[in-house]
Amino acid sequence: MVNYTDRMSTLGLIEYKDASPEVRAVYDDIRATRKTDFINNFWKAIAHDPATLKRTWESIKQIMAPGALDPLTKEMIYIAVSVTNQCGYCIASHTVSAQNKGMTDAMFKEMMAVVGMANETNKLVTGYQVEIDEQFKPSR
Repeated sequence: MVNYTDRMSTLGLIEYKDASPEVRAVYDDIRATRKTDFINNFWKAIAHDPATLKRTWESIKQIMAPGALDPLTKEMIYIAVSVTNQCGYCIASHTVSAQNKGMTDAMFKEMMAVVGMANETNKLVTGYQVEIDEQFKPSR
């Protein structure tokens, strides 16, 4: 896995004081929505493209909001996908977020066991080119 502690953002980070009005508006919405004055480096890095910043924030805000899945479940899914995609930054940020929403160490360890098993069996299915059972196919 890549060591993100020694990396610098490709284009640097855009701090609030240096941001355009368009970027500041997104930063302000992030802070208001999350009830914090903290803007993390992900947003500061993608702020070099204000359209991507705005689109990504609007999508995250909608998708991570409470819905059929509670916010903790969504954070844990985000961690699982981030582990599979080897995104150290996302693992770190969403682990803290999940812990703040109530994820315990026991929950984290069990989730990692599921992630590991799913990745292992996924690779076995892919390698063996396992045909899907009839009872697993949609009956439309």
